Amino acid sequence: RLSCIRNNVWLACCGVVSAGLAVVSSFGLLLFCGVPFVITVANAPFLILGVGVDDMFIMIASWEQSSRKKEKSSVKSLLAETYAEAALSVTITTLTDVLAFFIGIWTAFPSVRSFCLYTGTAFLFCYVYTMTFFGAVLVLNHKREQGNRHWLTCLRVGVGKDQAENSCFYNACCIGSCSRQSPQPEGEHPMSIFFKKYYGPFLTNKWIKLLVVLLYGAYLGGSVYGCTQIREGIDLRNLANDDSYVIPYYDDDEKYFLTYGPRVMVVISERVDYWNETVRLGIESCARNLE
Repeated sequence: RLSCIRNNVWLACCGVVSAGLAVVSSFGLLLFCGVPFVITVANAPFLILGVGVDDMFIMIASWEQSSRKKEKSSVKSLLAETYAEAALSVTITTLTDVLAFFIGIWTAFPSVRSFCLYTGTAFLFCYVYTMTFFGAVLVLNHKREQGNRHWLTCLRVGVGKDQAENSCFYNACCIGSCSRQSPQPEGEHPMSIFFKKYYGPFLTNKWIKLLVVLLYGAYLGGSVYGCTQIREGIDLRNLANDDSYVIPYYDDDEKYFLTYGPRVMVVISERVDYWNETVRLGIESCARNLE
């Protein structure tokens, strides 16, 4: 927002910090408990960040709606209204994510098992921090706005009676919004207005609803067809970059050596005297017998 009071930069940063705290707490707990850490677990923070930021936006949107409906309410009632609006959706998304990853613990692959355990536990911590830490940050940010304090320095900002004489940049940075109005709580966000006044009526038109149903039917049919084309196995070429030297190697291997079948390797696990001619002849005889 172009307002030095209504700007919520620190609020967004604290939402990211909340997700980071969830990652640190879950990883620290599981490492303390001796759960193996595999390299695939390093991708988990990106998933937690996505869910944590999503929960943050839900909390902020609910807080904005509650503050508009109850402008003169106490902080306690505003926070209660926010949790009543947001906690249900945040809880449902967290439960589905946690169940999805905890089900993966029963897999036979140890690396996948560790990844699912770390990620599921991180989702639980992300939920706890969103319901506790971020709720407290919302209250602190609200008190800062009520105190007419700057978003960056937290110093009090004067309303100023001669805003018309100042530049737009000065009003946005030091007094209030660029509209040269006093820094009062704003109305609905432009994005909310767009979805309410334009996108909602457009989507509820009977012809548009019919089109949506047809598109979804086509999407569902394509998905069912795609499921019938799934085959077991893995093509190792798909694990490499398009410009990797591995791609031509697998292409040539499939082109020239596919008829010979898989390669068989023999390992001699004991210490042998390779300098002894008798031993070498015995190894060669063993190899011929295997062939």
